[in-house]
Amino acid sequence: MTVNYHNPVHSVYGPGALLSLPSLLAGRKAVLVTFPEARDIGLLGRLQEVLKDQLAGVIDQVRPNPDVVELAPMWERFWREHADTEVIIAVGGGSAIDTAKALMVGNSNNRFDELLAGLAGEAAFAPTRFKTLIAVPTTAGTGSEVTPWATIWDREQKKKYSLHLPQTWPAFAVIDPELMLSLPAAVTLQSGLDALSHALESIWNVNANPVSDTFAVAAVRDTLEVLPKLMQQPTNLALRGRMALAALKAGMAFSNTKTALAHSISYEMTLRHGLPHGIACSFPLPMVLELAIGQRADRDQVLEQALGAPLADAPRRLSAFIESLGVKTRFADYGVGEEEARKMVLHAQGGARGKNFIGTLNTGIAA
Repeated sequence: MTVNYHNPVHSVYGPGALLSLPSLLAGRKAVLVTFPEARDIGLLGRLQEVLKDQLAGVIDQVRPNPDVVELAPMWERFWREHADTEVIIAVGGGSAIDTAKALMVGNSNNRFDELLAGLAGEAAFAPTRFKTLIAVPTTAGTGSEVTPWATIWDREQKKKYSLHLPQTWPAFAVIDPELMLSLPAAVTLQSGLDALSHALESIWNVNANPVSDTFAVAAVRDTLEVLPKLMQQPTNLALRGRMALAALKAGMAFSNTKTALAHSISYEMTLRHGLPHGIACSFPLPMVLELAIGQRADRDQVLEQALGAPLADAPRRLSAFIESLGVKTRFADYGVGEEEARKMVLHAQGGARGKNFIGTLNTGIAA
């Protein structure tokens, strides 16, 4: 069998990796894209000290789940004020990196509505100007630092868009577990479960291959071992480093497969029920695992490598693991009745990510 695996991101991993930024810039100037709290926790000051005169500007008003209402003026101002700056450095979780991916592609008209029309499938978006992206995650889970996708939301219209262009791959990913030491417990948990979801979703996936499987199996095993320990010892740098590496492996896996059914379900749960992404994509994992088992023998073998034998008992064990971390695993726990859950799962199956799932669903989904 011939396998194609492609990931062009140059990754720098380890404590102190942040100090590599000046050399990665190689004399170029950069705009920093980060979250508002970066100033209060001292991260912005540290970045200013590291980058010195290579820092051309700061955008520090990135909000969770970037919305088109917030992105439109930010995007147009960025391309008006920083058209000549070559590099964007995104520092934060998935929202900061996704925002940077939206900012890094421009057109000659400096009009965000053309990008939005492209996302909505109304007209082709042909960017004519591009920035180089250096992604510096401060959470262990998003995977956005080694993938080309960005999720953009329209909360008013109850829509989720996926930005994906050949130019939206980051050039560099800088994974420094020291940046994760101060993460709140809730963010640590949500991002860790997001990584677990990325890894499992890349296994029960029509696009899976032996290379992505290698990353995925390692990421699942590592997350199952490390995440509970990390929740008890959040200031343990070694555990932060292991979780960051597990998340990187998961990102390398789904960078080639994309996600699947659990993520497709998660978008509706976030839009309609306000569930944080890491919870929304992980709570249905036991249900999706049960649907995946028996669909394809080769996928069963990989799932068994990741989750252990007997595979028939894996959904119960996975549910017990997630619930041991304080996360419920049934739709009813989030106020979703059986009929709404059934419709949501069937709708998710027809979505772009749902079509990556290996199985055919029945309609008797228990809430």
